[in-house]
Amino acid sequence: MAKVFGKEFSKKDFGRLVGSLSQVAGTKFYELLEGKGRGMRAVDFWTGSGFQFTLLLERAMDISQAFYRGKSLCWRSSTEDVHSHFFEPEGSGWLRGFFGGLLTTCGLTYLGSPCEDKGEKLGLHGRISHTPAEKVKINEEWKGEEYILSAEGQMRQSTVFGENLLLKRKIFTRMGESRLWIYDTVENQGCRKSPLMVLYHINIGFPALWGKSRLILPTLEVKPRDEEAAKGKEEYYKFTEPVPNFKEKVYYHKMREDASGIVRCALVNDNLEKEGFGVYINYKKEQLPCFIEWKMMGEGDYVVGIEPANCLVEGRAKERERGTLQFIQPGQVKKFELEIGVLSCEKEIEEFEKLIEKT
Repeated sequence: MAKVFGKEFSKKDFGRLVGSLSQVAGTKFYELLEGKGRGMRAVDFWTGSGFQFTLLLERAMDISQAFYRGKSLCWRSSTEDVHSHFFEPEGSGWLRGFFGGLLTTCGLTYLGSPCEDKGEKLGLHGRISHTPAEKVKINEEWKGEEYILSAEGQMRQSTVFGENLLLKRKIFTRMGESRLWIYDTVENQGCRKSPLMVLYHINIGFPALWGKSRLILPTLEVKPRDEEAAKGKEEYYKFTEPVPNFKEKVYYHKMREDASGIVRCALVNDNLEKEGFGVYINYKKEQLPCFIEWKMMGEGDYVVGIEPANCLVEGRAKERERGTLQFIQPGQVKKFELEIGVLSCEKEIEEFEKLIEKT
């Protein structure tokens, strides 16, 4: 049964109530027509709960926008939506196409700070987010009494004499839900082992981030990336109004998982509209053992990144130097699974905190 508008409805009920289910929940597949986004394929999802989000297919099916009952779940940068044609791989050029959004995927063979690794010059955060999706399938279907909305596709990162990695992605939600699921697999279809660096750059902004918002997470240990972050280490979970000339702070967290291996984290604004509001993520620590917090309280650049990963963000050379660089062997497949959702009121925030306390 799908629960919308405070009541449960069956498939048969909807057959009587609407001519098209898109009146309640659905998808729309279209193309952007102007600016730097011109030519990009996009897919809108809406679930009937007030939850809606947009995928950009030219950008690895990353999530450009997301809303819940008119409230944005994410930070959107000044670049807005930028086609993969404009990718600048050198140095920090990646930032010119960083729309922020609910999800930007980083990797697959390098990410983090620009560096030189074994004679190869590597830019910021990798190529995969600027890789168009192929073999795309958008689907809406009943499975029993659940109405499933999904998008599937694949992105290949490859080069002659180098890596040949295939990212297969499925993103789905259900009618009545205020959450989505991401199922990714990365397969090495080449004949040699390849570095594998993956980070899910989840960018939370206003109004979930506003004033005295706070980060809820089961951290066992917090390490600042550098001296700038060390200045505010004790307040890693506290936030402020936007600050002029703020310098970003990055923290590495050692996270505690529950009995099922799940790590839970949320950014919440307890005071928004007197009800509270937040965005949460769940992921498997075995798949993504690292967690990075990006605290950026700047004017315009007002965002907190909650970023599960299989590495840190100091570049591939540092990862290799530390002996922590992961590899994927020929024929090997690695899975990554995440859930992103809404905490819509004080009760849901309290229940989520209790789940973390039990961890």
